[in-house]
Amino acid sequence: MDQGTRDEVLGRLAEAVGSVAVAHPTRVAVDGPPAAGKTTLADELAVVLRAQGRDVIRATIDDFLFPRAQRYPRGEYSAEACYFDSHDYHALNRVLLDPLGPGGDRRFQHAVFDRATDTALSPPVTTAPADAVLVFDGVFLMRPELIDRWDLRIFVSTAFEKTVDRAVIRERRVSSRAEIERRWRERYIPSQQLYFATVRPADHADIIVHNDEPQQPAWETR
Repeated sequence: MDQGTRDEVLGRLAEAVGSVAVAHPTRVAVDGPPAAGKTTLADELAVVLRAQGRDVIRATIDDFLFPRAQRYPRGEYSAEACYFDSHDYHALNRVLLDPLGPGGDRRFQHAVFDRATDTALSPPVTTAPADAVLVFDGVFLMRPELIDRWDLRIFVSTAFEKTVDRAVIRERRVSSRAEIERRWRERYIPSQQLYFATVRPADHADIIVHNDEPQQPAWETR
């Protein structure tokens, strides 16, 4: 395991992306629990890759949600609903991951759903260059529905208690501390524990970033 600065881990990740040799866009998964820091890491990685001259597609699992009525059939705080009912993996594969993968035509859409308005989206179809990089962040990305779609798998590991603290800071303007803590302790953390137990995502990762201290992360290559 190595430890260093934020810039050092980003450089290592960019190097790993550059080492992927495929004849289609490189599809990079940035997986991890809610509030682990995966979106920030993915955004920063995209900046580094663009500075190196790569064409980067940024996308997130949050834009492949099912409608709210479909996400909560088992209750708003259900961990099983979070894991089983939240995301439209069929659409994700159909409009983004498969078109960018082997045999794909590289014509993709980066989203199908607007969480803020709880409505479907149909953005224009875009054609990616063959040497483009998709940097995709989200939860549950090593699931069986997705695991073989990635060309590089990054897992952002953070202690669950730290994710609760970060969530309280991040969402305090829109939710009370009690509501945030309940959502994390009853829905998000148990859904991650279910994911860890059934899928063992870290075992599928090419690189694990230990992000308890974001400015001094540690990382290991599997």
